[in-house]
Amino acid sequence: MQMRAVVLDGPGPADDMRVRRVPVPEVQAGWVRIKVEAFGLNRSAYHLRAGLATNAKFPIIPGIEATGTVDLAPGGEFAPGQQVVAMMGGMGREFDGGYAEYTAVPVSSVLPVKTDLDWATLGALPEMLQTAHGSLHTGLGVQPGQTFLVRGGTSSVGVAAAVLAKEYGLTVFSTTRNPARVEMLRELGVDHPLVDDGNIAAKVREIEPDGVNAALELVGTNVLADTLRATAVHGTVCFTGMLSDAWTIPDFYPIGYLPNGVRLTAYGGESSDLPAEAFQRYVDLVAAGKLPIRVDREFTMDEIAEAHQVMEDGRAVGKLVVRV
Repeated sequence: MQMRAVVLDGPGPADDMRVRRVPVPEVQAGWVRIKVEAFGLNRSAYHLRAGLATNAKFPIIPGIEATGTVDLAPGGEFAPGQQVVAMMGGMGREFDGGYAEYTAVPVSSVLPVKTDLDWATLGALPEMLQTAHGSLHTGLGVQPGQTFLVRGGTSSVGVAAAVLAKEYGLTVFSTTRNPARVEMLRELGVDHPLVDDGNIAAKVREIEPDGVNAALELVGTNVLADTLRATAVHGTVCFTGMLSDAWTIPDFYPIGYLPNGVRLTAYGGESSDLPAEAFQRYVDLVAAGKLPIRVDREFTMDEIAEAHQVMEDGRAVGKLVVRV
């Protein structure tokens, strides 16, 4: 039996991404085969395509998440036809991922879900919510009433982190390099949208003189020092994203780099960091219109090259989704 899938033979430009016909994956006990209805685009797939991923093998079907229904679960963990989402656990890097009509993943990467949301909206949620939730609660340990900064606020994770933080009772600062996107951030519930000119610390401290309690770094190490300066004594910065592709700190000297009393942590967790109950709760809030997650644009699988180019160029505000 054959299926349509995007196969990447090696690093290259977005135009290298093409749909092919390949065999439907076999599945064994401990794994689940999912009939994919939609999948979200993530920056990690760009890193894979650009040759920046260290654990990739080629050829491979990319995609670290997928949404659909169970086709086969030999171990009986899920029923055929059951709505599920899958994410992480090696998808799209160590084994074939979600850019396909069917994907086979370990049971540990699958979460059940019940919703009437359309597939494109549901397809936007798994990795975006997992990364935002994990950054907030594992990386930062936020508490209601705190102040919180998102550096890289119009990315899909940045949007999700802001709306989850608001729902949790935080005062949210969020950045964009594009002044035209300030109002969009405000519409999402951001208390203090900021235009990022490279000196966010000064802008934050004009509003919150002592600095924020928590900050999420999604841009990269090129702005990390400034994000640390925007953070209060005993506050925490969580390094989660590298939108700028700046990953490392040359000649890192902690005493010279870290402001006194400011903590630096990181987040790069797995699907287990987002309990099924928490994911279902977020999905229900989205369905009720109480969690304003933003889908920027929906593509077909044949438009995968265009979708990747939009992601690479940073032209999306929120999530890009492919409907299979």
